[in-house]
Formats: sequence, C-alpha cells, structure tokens
Amino acid sequence: MLLSVNTFVSLDGVMQGPGNPDEDRSGGFDRGGWLVPHASTHTNAVVESWFREADAFLFGRTSFGLLGGYWPKVTEPDDLIATTLNTLPKYVVSSTLTDAEADWNPTTVLRGDLADEVGRLKELPGRELQVHGSWKLVQALHRAGLVDVYRLLQFPVVVGTGKRLFPDGSTPATFATVDENSRVLPGGVVSLTLHPMGLGGISAGAYTVDAGRSATVLG
Repeated sequence: MLLSVNTFVSLDGVMQGPGNPDEDRSGGFDRGGWLVPHASTHTNAVVESWFREADAFLFGRTSFGLLGGYWPKVTEPDDLIATTLNTLPKYVVSSTLTDAEADWNPTTVLRGDLADEVGRLKELPGRELQVHGSWKLVQALHRAGLVDVYRLLQFPVVVGTGKRLFPDGSTPATFATVDENSRVLPGGVVSLTLHPMGLGGISAGAYTVDAGRSATVLG
C-alpha cells in the first residue's frame, strides 16, 4: 500500500484543531474551528475523493481518540467518510494504549519500532494506508521518508499559532505537484496533491544579470 498523508492546513501551515474550538487545545491553543466557515460542498467532495482511495488507516493516539469519539456516532449509511472509517482496518501507534481502549473496531495497536511497523503495513496488498490528522506521527513519518503522497486542503486563513504540518526544524524536502489533482476550489481553498521527490536537501539557484538581461542560474 502507498502511505498517504491527508490533512487540512491554513495559509501559515497550521493543522491543529481545524474542526472545533475544543478539538485540540494542547499547548494552550484557542483558535480551533478555523476551517468550518470555509467548508463547502466542493471541499467535501475533495475529502470524499481521498477516502475512496483508502484500504486502511494509520493514526497517532490523540487523533485516534478524537476521530474515534466522533465518527462511530455517525450512523447514516450514505456517509462515505463514516462508513469507511468505521469499517476499514485501523492501526494506532502508541506505547501506552491498551487493546481494550482501542475499541474502535477493527483496530490494531502498533507498539514496535515505527519504521518497521509501517514498513510491514506498506507491504500489505491494497491501495492506500492513510494518515489523517496525527501531527506528531506525520512528523516522524516525514523524517523517516515513509510518506508516498501528501494531499492538502489549504484554507484562506492565517491562524497565527499552533501545530504546523512542517514546523521549524523539519527535514528539508522537495515535492512535485500532481497538476490534475491540484486546483483552486470555489471560495479560494487550494487542493494540492504532492509527491516527495527528495528528502534531506533542496535544490537552489540564483537570479543574475547576463548581458543586461535578468536570468536564472540553477545548482
């Protein structure tokens, strides 16, 4: 399976607490719910397209608890997201969560080395192992070079503080945009699909003047 990270971000890269003021107040965060005024049928359609690619889910403990406290209550059979989350295999990375606490079935708790556990899951048959939310887990997966595709909905709001998808100190990386899946939606939300092209460094260049003309020099 491919490993995909699917998340909502603000213009300043914040992914914390997009859907509710009380979703994630860790670190004193008090600006939750910033996504909701910008949600639409267009953003919902993009998110549903993400879930149609899933064959399993991977969560950190916090997001597992948040999503697991919400989506099992959505019992409408035509709700694609709820049906997918509530029925497909789920894996949660935690050294403290007990099997009894991981009662959003079917769920398996991963307690071993992250790279080994995720590498094993990626070898299973299927389309995608999807990560939603799970900020700390995403950082670890990025550093390990395990993410195959990032799907982002970037909303036209600056949150100003909070957990960012790529915080200061993140491992440098270069991405390629999948043009047919990247577009500006009505209302100004940007849908992006990105494939990592290189981890640990970025290419650079310079603007210069050559024979009176502005030019670029790469490398």
